[in-house]
Amino acid sequence: MTFDDKKEMTDRPIKLNVHTNLLEIEEKMYRLNDVENPNTFRNMFPYSEVPRIAFNDRVVPHNLPNEIWITDTTFRDGQQSRAPYTTEQIVTIYDYFHRLGGPNGMIRASEFFLYSKKDRDAVVKCMERGYKFPEVTSWIRAKKEDFELVKSMGMPETGILVSCSDYHIFYKLKMSRREAMEHYLTIVKQCLEIGISPRCHLEDITRADFYGYVVPFCVELMRLQKEYKIPIKVRACDTMGYGVNYPGAVLPRSVPGIIYGLMKHAGVPSANIEWHGHNDFYKAVSNSTSAWLYGASGINTSLFGIGERTGNTPLEAMVFEYAQLKGELNGMDTTVITELAEYFEKEIGYHIPERTPFVGKNFNVTRAGVHADGLLKNEEIYNIFDTDKFLNRPVRVAISNTSGAAGIAHWINTYYHLPEERHIDKNSELVKQVKEWVDRQYDEGRVTVLTDDELDKTITDITASLGITL
Repeated sequence: MTFDDKKEMTDRPIKLNVHTNLLEIEEKMYRLNDVENPNTFRNMFPYSEVPRIAFNDRVVPHNLPNEIWITDTTFRDGQQSRAPYTTEQIVTIYDYFHRLGGPNGMIRASEFFLYSKKDRDAVVKCMERGYKFPEVTSWIRAKKEDFELVKSMGMPETGILVSCSDYHIFYKLKMSRREAMEHYLTIVKQCLEIGISPRCHLEDITRADFYGYVVPFCVELMRLQKEYKIPIKVRACDTMGYGVNYPGAVLPRSVPGIIYGLMKHAGVPSANIEWHGHNDFYKAVSNSTSAWLYGASGINTSLFGIGERTGNTPLEAMVFEYAQLKGELNGMDTTVITELAEYFEKEIGYHIPERTPFVGKNFNVTRAGVHADGLLKNEEIYNIFDTDKFLNRPVRVAISNTSGAAGIAHWINTYYHLPEERHIDKNSELVKQVKEWVDRQYDEGRVTVLTDDELDKTITDITASLGITL
């Protein structure tokens, strides 16, 4: 520590932290480090090798905000990896989001492209719905012509791409850090001067010089917020999915460190911080939950995780992460998730992988006979929660040569929605005859799971012969 650093420490004011009730000394002001050569953190990101996760065991405290919520990028990031939605499809999905988010606006905002007439038409129609939530917002590049689009649409808020790693600043933008910061701040000011609230998308934050660029830039944003008295949001974008939620991991990969640093060192309030994650290393959901835990109020998501490369944080996943953290749903209607899945499959023609949690065809279907036997005795043994209540998806078993009598009995009870007093027992004559038929199928060389239609026809024939009605 230099003499000047020591002097700064003695001169810094001490104030009370109203959350911890402890006296704290004001943190050192971080200034822009306008380097001549890019810092690409080659020790952590050696391109010809697998990225490394380093630790320094500096741990920051949990700081779950009183209010947390979800925002959506289905019509922006989600549209970059699939065929564009029609205007009608966008409006229909937006209506579903409104119902899913409930009266308390748990899906706080949804962002849109503005570049095509189709997208602009969808924006107008969604705004005409008059919903308070999700708020209709836009996304633009930090260019004057993009800013004019937002202005012409009369939107209250827009996202602005403010790439923050040296990979982007030096190699893509061909600028210095100072030039990039000044360029971004010019666009932000243009928004503020006509009353538009900017949402700054800090692209590639998990490869950025956090204290040398990110914090100084966000400090300037908070100064502008104070000057113009208009909220400025900061979206921390884990563009390449490098973020990790492990305690003591080193910046820039540490999700807890990023969120803590934005609040503590840059002065960004929790309500102004969003986390935007990608799933390149299977960490999108865990990183997003950690961002909540360490102080971000908003988590940006995409329906079913549809997005660039491996996708974004799935919206439906964060609905149930919220419920697990808070112990309640705060008005969200989770049955809409199943309606959305059915709409995508039947109307849009998008295939959801069968094993996708909460929405896949087989997410709560078991094939193992021993599991089916447990389900028959008590479905809590092998079902994650009451999927019938929350998703209109009763737990099911798929029938194959391993399902056994218990599996067949459970399939009959659930498929025909039999009340408990009329449940079919695995030792019944009906189940015995169905099992004999199933066994014959596989003895004759069948290798695939039996379909619902096949089972329904066979069971109908057997019940007719036995003179019973289901």
